[in-house]
Amino acid sequence: MGKVIVSNIVSLDGYIEGANDELDWPVVEKEFFDYAEAMLEATDVILFGRKTYEMMAAHWPTETVKKDDPVIAGKMNGLPKVIFSSTLTSIGWENSTLIKANIEEEILRLKAKTQKDIVILGSGSIVSQLTQANLIDEYRLIVNPVILGSGTPEFTGNISRKVLKLTDLKRLKSGVVILYYQPIN
Repeated sequence: MGKVIVSNIVSLDGYIEGANDELDWPVVEKEFFDYAEAMLEATDVILFGRKTYEMMAAHWPTETVKKDDPVIAGKMNGLPKVIFSSTLTSIGWENSTLIKANIEEEILRLKAKTQKDIVILGSGSIVSQLTQANLIDEYRLIVNPVILGSGTPEFTGNISRKVLKLTDLKRLKSGVVILYYQPIN
């Protein structure tokens, strides 16, 4: 059975993007790419909300990215992707499936049929909904050494208290720290 894993880059103050949707602040270097490659190698399915899907679908299939980063681009393009959106009417990125409703049922179905991980990238509203439904098995927060002051928070909406256990951490030379947490309640 697959595990649902959140793997998100966050600022020290908990934002996944800046106040103007900017993403120019994350530190991405060799150690980060090594993490991303290993994470994708252990993944069966990637989950996105609409906004993250649109950003990723505009980036990864381009010829420049495929040439500059063939390993990660190959995984991002080749892995099955499930996009949760009530507003999208169609999707064009290869190996993508659009789900308009019943997100929790779909997650349970995916968990039952996968052997490797099911990874959520970005998609704060999806992370929040699945957190509230107790469907996240692990949180990997890639904390960057920056304070944004405002922006899109990792968690939104009405989430009841969740107690987590730190299971691992990885310190990168850049000052980024990857924190691994599992829910304990």
